[in-house]
Amino acid sequence: MTEDRNMRVLIINTSERTGGAAIAASRLMESLKDSGIKAKMLVRDKQTDRITVVELKRSWRHIWNFVWERFVIWRENHFKKHNLFAVDIANTGTDITSLPEFRQADVIHLHWINQGMLSLKNIRKILESGKPVVWTMHDMWPITGICHHAESCTNYTNCCHDCPALYKGYKTDLSYRVFRKKQKLYKDANITFIACSQWLEKLAKESALTEGHSVTNIPNPINTNLFRPLDKMEVRKKLNLPADKKLLMFSSMKITDKRKGIDYLVEACRLIKKKHPEFCETLGVIVMGKQAQQYESLFPFPIYCIDYVKSEREIADIYNAADLFVTPSLMENLPNTVVEAMSCGVPCVGFNIGGIPQMIDHLHNGYVAQYKSAEDLADGICWSLNEGDYRSLSEEARRKARSTYSEHIIAMRYIQVYNKITGENA
Repeated sequence: MTEDRNMRVLIINTSERTGGAAIAASRLMESLKDSGIKAKMLVRDKQTDRITVVELKRSWRHIWNFVWERFVIWRENHFKKHNLFAVDIANTGTDITSLPEFRQADVIHLHWINQGMLSLKNIRKILESGKPVVWTMHDMWPITGICHHAESCTNYTNCCHDCPALYKGYKTDLSYRVFRKKQKLYKDANITFIACSQWLEKLAKESALTEGHSVTNIPNPINTNLFRPLDKMEVRKKLNLPADKKLLMFSSMKITDKRKGIDYLVEACRLIKKKHPEFCETLGVIVMGKQAQQYESLFPFPIYCIDYVKSEREIADIYNAADLFVTPSLMENLPNTVVEAMSCGVPCVGFNIGGIPQMIDHLHNGYVAQYKSAEDLADGICWSLNEGDYRSLSEEARRKARSTYSEHIIAMRYIQVYNKITGENA
């Protein structure tokens, strides 16, 4: 397939670097540029000086948009803070259709556009421009009424109502009203939905909102030349980490976020100490993220706290210092952290949820534990480090990352989509 070297793609995300969706969108922009596409990124919050990242003009309105949306949710929740940030209603945002970057683009590529970036009215104007829209879903929000993760609720398959994410849902609650607005908005619109995982693709196809639209899945890209295996002992020396321990790694932007499941890791470690006291002597845990120190006293063996790191080169070093990456997340789409660890040749252990079993091939490049089972998580850690062929697990993790998630492979898959929706010949 020959890519169209004149094609212009505008990637839209609330933030340039904060959060998994932002990192994935930024990486996609770079990989598209490397593949000959003229890609730019439009954000509300810019964090680097890259010239291909365009920031919305700074304004007090951005703060007002965010506050007003939260106020409406708070009011609907009978002035309770219940799930205040678990839902979005897209009632405020910025009209981007008059910007030169928008006018010049052949394809508009939406990513995570919540918390005051784009309102439903703004999205309507984008769709009415006639430009084809690709929407990469990093969570369930584009296919539900208001929630980012529906958990056990399946109302979105027909029509949202009685929303469990609200303090007191009812038949025509906020979720119902926003769902109906989205339904009207999407009807007859030129939108191609892309899920980051097969799990989310399946859910998206079940939603009443995607009826009549193309839904497929393309994973997030990663720079496998940057995230690559390094000399473990050299990296540990550089980071002041012990050379004589087997190190587990846990990472989250905010360690105290219960959805990231650190409590299950703590419990798994306690079980390991109880069942395998001799093995416990050789273990340590790298905990990377904000508020890591709060968990220092809870682990039964040494914990090495590293504050949240923004530099990808430094992050690659930290992965390489670990023997095993553990992701006990309770809700996940296709976490960048797992791909990053695998690309560094670090086997992973995670729960059987979301896109994790698509990434970790059980007993091949890691271990997929039963959902919410600290005991199986402990078994997975022990198996990976003691019983499995560690060298093979490491090699297979790296091989999977290169063959499935490398930037060029993902860019080419997106270019195929762009060519199809713009009528370019593949």
